[in-house]
Amino acid sequence: MGSILVINFCCIKFVNELFKNRSIDIDEIIVDSTALKNILETIGNTPLIKLNRVTDDVDALVLAKVEYFNPGSSVKDRMAVKMVEDAEKDGRLKSGGTIVEGTSGNTGMGLALAAIVKGYKLICVTTDKQSKEKVDVLKAVGAKVVICPTNVEPDDPKSYYSTAKRISEETENSWYVNQYDNLSNREAHYLTTGPEIWRQTDGKITHFVVGVGTGGTISGVAKYLKEKNSKIKVWGIDTYGSAFKKYHETGIFDKNEIYPYITEGIGEDIIPKNVDFNLIDHFEKVNDEDAARYTRKLAKEEGIFAGNSCGAAIAGLIQLKSNFKKGQVVVVLLHDSGSRYIGKIYNDEWMKDKGFI
Repeated sequence: MGSILVINFCCIKFVNELFKNRSIDIDEIIVDSTALKNILETIGNTPLIKLNRVTDDVDALVLAKVEYFNPGSSVKDRMAVKMVEDAEKDGRLKSGGTIVEGTSGNTGMGLALAAIVKGYKLICVTTDKQSKEKVDVLKAVGAKVVICPTNVEPDDPKSYYSTAKRISEETENSWYVNQYDNLSNREAHYLTTGPEIWRQTDGKITHFVVGVGTGGTISGVAKYLKEKNSKIKVWGIDTYGSAFKKYHETGIFDKNEIYPYITEGIGEDIIPKNVDFNLIDHFEKVNDEDAARYTRKLAKEEGIFAGNSCGAAIAGLIQLKSNFKKGQVVVVLLHDSGSRYIGKIYNDEWMKDKGFI
């Protein structure tokens, strides 16, 4: 159908006169310089929003970095595009290829946007723990989705880690992303998220709080912020059933710490290479109920319709409130949108079934 014509209103009469006697291809018109080339150019520069009611008993100023303003509705858009572009540069991802990744859903969405714009196929491998909305969204943007059981060991052939690797090995001209160990993940946040937070707080940030999954967000942001001011505290939010807190405190990977949990988007039963524990000052564990309840509180008390890991981050921040003082500036990163959790966290029957309300 041709490109969209974007011109100043005052020029309409001139353009009509200029082209009234000849047929034109609309692509010949010069597009206004404010128009973006594609959807990927909308990634980043997400807002920082002051929290009020949900953190009213916290002495410090609490600001939320709301990442669902990205086009794929999550922070994962940033690193998904960075990983794709780096793989293109070094030849791991070739023209017409297939991207294969194990994902809880949000990284898959970011990869789907990149695949659409750049002309790749996408296979996403996820677990049966993830919300139906996440799977439906991936299918809606053209991804093939393979679902694996949650409660198996990471090296089990049926795990989503193993399945993603196997599919990549069996698929011609494919590239296995491996967001957990792919350091382009961490680099994306060092180059974009960290600088944005520093700029938006005018360098006054004293604490950074965020849920930890692959470790790319916390480690990339922490590296940038601590280079700017080594006194900034970086606190990771973990979940019961995840290995991070114990490993951070002891250096021991304790399988006894690992067991099933409901909270989506944070915690792992592996130690990803993207997690730089030297940059993280503390891990705080949050249980499933508090994560779910604070997710709903964000929506009802702040109008911020965020995802499950966002509630966990707020709950963890509240648990740590005795550490904050007046005059300090705390930035908590909210990973994704509540639209991915309609059938779970925002569903009263589901919450009652879990005993959360």
